[in-house]
Amino acid sequence: MDFIAKLSNEFSIKPEYAGNIISLLDEGNTIPFIARYRKEMHGSMDDQVIREVADRLEYLRNFEARAKEITELIEAQEKMTDEIRESIEKAETMADLENIYRPFRPKRKTRASVAKEKGLEPLAEYILLQEDEESYPIDLAEKYVDAEMGVETAEDALQGALDIIAEVCSDNPEIRKRLFNLVWLNGIVKSVASDAEADSVYTGYYDFSEAVKKISGHRVLAINRGEREEFLKVSVEISDEKPLSMIRKVMVKGTSPCSEAVMTACEDAYTRLLLPSIEREVRAQLTENADVAAMKLFATNLHQLLMQPPVKDRVVIGLDPGYRTGCKVAVVDGTGRVLDTTVIYPTHSEAQVAQSKVKLLSLIKKYGATVLSIGNGTASKETEIFAAEVIAEAKKSDLAYMIVNEAGASIYSASKLAAAELPELDLTLRSAVSIARRLQDPLAELVKIDPKSIGIGQYQHDMPQKRLGETLDGVVEDCVNSVGADLNTASPALLQRIAGLNSTVCKNIVQYREENGKFESRAELKKVPKLGPKAFEQCAGFLRVADSKEALDNTAVHPESYKAAKALLKLLGYTAKDVENGGIKGIKEKVTDAEAIAEELSIGVPTLMDILDELTQPGRDPRESLPAPQLRTDVMGIEDLREGMELTGTVRNVIDFGAFVDIGVHQDGLVHLSQISDKFIKHPSQVLKVGDIVKVKVLSVDVQKKRISLTMKGF
Repeated sequence: MDFIAKLSNEFSIKPEYAGNIISLLDEGNTIPFIARYRKEMHGSMDDQVIREVADRLEYLRNFEARAKEITELIEAQEKMTDEIRESIEKAETMADLENIYRPFRPKRKTRASVAKEKGLEPLAEYILLQEDEESYPIDLAEKYVDAEMGVETAEDALQGALDIIAEVCSDNPEIRKRLFNLVWLNGIVKSVASDAEADSVYTGYYDFSEAVKKISGHRVLAINRGEREEFLKVSVEISDEKPLSMIRKVMVKGTSPCSEAVMTACEDAYTRLLLPSIEREVRAQLTENADVAAMKLFATNLHQLLMQPPVKDRVVIGLDPGYRTGCKVAVVDGTGRVLDTTVIYPTHSEAQVAQSKVKLLSLIKKYGATVLSIGNGTASKETEIFAAEVIAEAKKSDLAYMIVNEAGASIYSASKLAAAELPELDLTLRSAVSIARRLQDPLAELVKIDPKSIGIGQYQHDMPQKRLGETLDGVVEDCVNSVGADLNTASPALLQRIAGLNSTVCKNIVQYREENGKFESRAELKKVPKLGPKAFEQCAGFLRVADSKEALDNTAVHPESYKAAKALLKLLGYTAKDVENGGIKGIKEKVTDAEAIAEELSIGVPTLMDILDELTQPGRDPRESLPAPQLRTDVMGIEDLREGMELTGTVRNVIDFGAFVDIGVHQDGLVHLSQISDKFIKHPSQVLKVGDIVKVKVLSVDVQKKRISLTMKGF
C-alpha cells in the first residue's frame, strides 16, 4: 500500500509532507516535537492534525498486515482465486476484509456444517449452479438419502442442502456489503420499554424511532446504556422488499425449480442469518461513530479546561466542604506551596460556625489570602454561603471566592503521587490542597489525575477505555507541551507529560534537582541519568529555566536554534540582554523580508517566526490571553432565580445537544442547542467552549427537579 499517497489524499496535504511525517514518526519523534520544531517538514500542521495522521497511519499499517494474513490463510486452504485476490486488493476497510475472509473462517457447529458432514455439499453445489431446467430439487435429493449418514428422507437431504446454500448466501461479501448499506440508508432504530410502568431516565426512549442515517450519537449512547440496564429493548428494522430483491439479483439465475429453491434458501438466510448479523454490525458502527464523536467532544472540552488561565501569584485558601467531618482547609502560596492546614465546621452549631469564621478570617489576615477556592461537592452550598459571609466581614476589597469542580480530587488525595508530594498531610487535607491549586494552575494540578475522572464529557464509562485513554492522554500531552514547564518547579506528574520523558527519567530529574539544587541551564539536563541525546532533543524546547544565564533557556526556542536566534538578534541590532529585560516588543516590525533572513540564517520561515514570537515575549503563557476565571463575592440559590433574569456564567461542559453553564447557584443551567445562537448551528462547539464567560437569560426553573433552562439568544 502506498501510505504516502493515501494519507496525502485523505488529509489533503502534499505527498512530501505526508512522507516526512511518516519518517519523523518512524524515527521516534514525539508529536509535540514534530508539531512545534519540524514545521518546515509538514507545512505547519497543528498537533491535533498530526495526531490524526499518526492514528490513520497505524490503522493503514494494521489493515495491510491483516490483508496479508488473510491472503496467507486462504492460500493455506488452497482456495485462493484471482477474484478473491482482487477483492482483497480493492478492500478499503477492516470490515471489507473480514467479509471476504468470512466463508473461509473456521466455524462453530452450524446447520450447514452438520449438512456437510452428512455429505450434502455436492447437492447444494448442484442446486446453486441452477443449470438443470427440468429436475426438481426434491427429486435430485433422492439419491442423497442415507440412513447411516443421518439422512432419512429426500426432504431431509434437500433441507440440508438449503441450509448450506443459506450459509453461502450469508457469507457472500457483496450481499453483506450491499445489505449493510441498505439498512444504513433505509433502516429505523427503534426502542421500546422493557416495562412501560418503570420510572427511569430513559422514559424518552420508551417508544422511540429514528432513521439509522439520522440518529445522533448521544441518542445512540443513551439507548445502548438503557438496553444494558434492561430498561429498553432495541432493534433495527427495515422493509424486506429491497433486501430480498437485491439478494435475488445476486444469487438467483433464471426461473428454474433450482432457482426457486435457491431463493427459498436465501430468504431463510436473510431472516435467520443475515438480518440479525447486519443489525449487529449497523449498531456496532453507530456505536463506534458515536464513541468517536463523543471522544472528540470530550477531548475538546478537556483541552479547553486544561488551558483555562491560571490565577497566578495569589495566596489561595482551598475549602473542601463536608458535613459530619467538617470542611478541610488548606492555604497555599502563589507557587502552590502549602502554608497551613486546618478543619472548620461551618455547617454545625452557631458556636462552631462563629469559631470557624474567626479561624478563617485569621488565616486570611495572616497569609494575605485573596481567593477562596471552594469544592463543588457535598455541603458546597452551605460552605459558599459561609464564605460569602466571611468575605463581607473581612472588608477586604480584593477578597473573592470561586466554586471549583472537585471531580477527581479524592482520587488524587489517595494516590501514591499525593502521598509523595504531601507526605505530612492527612488524606482528607490533600483534597483541600488540590482544590486550591486547581484554581491557581488547572493544568499543573489536573495532570495528576486520570483525565476520565475530571468530570467532563458524557458516557465516558461506556466508551472503549483504552482508546479513550489514549485520546485524552494525547490532549494532556499537547496542552502541557504548548504551555511548557518550569524545569525547577514542575512536579513529576507534569514532567511526565513533556515530550520525550518517561517516568524513570522524570524521577531522575527530580532526584538530580534535590541533590544538586536548581538547574542552572537547559544544557545541564544532559547530566541527568538515562536522559540521552534523543530525549534531550525531544524535551528541551518544552522545559524552561527562568534564572538561566542563557536568556533563550526561558523561551520555547529549541537549543538547536540558539545559534540562529543569536545571529538574528545581532542582525537586527539587539543582544541577549534585551531579551532578558521583558522581551523586544518591536522586533517583528524590523523583519521586512522573512524569506531572505530565514535563508541567511539557514532556517525555515516558520522557525524564524516562532523565534521572533519568543524574543518578543519570552516565557509567555498562551493561557493568559484567554478570559480570566470569574470570581464572586456574593451568593445566590436556585430558588432565587426568576424567569427572564439575566446573568453571567461560565461554560462548564459542552455536549451534543447544548451546554451546561455555571451561573453560581450550585446547579448548572442547560442552554439547549436551539437557544445558543440566533443563527443556525449544527453543534454547540461552533459557538461555545469550556471556560467561556457568557451572558444568559433564565427561561424556566424547576426547583424540585433542580433543572434550569437558559438562553443566550438576544445577547
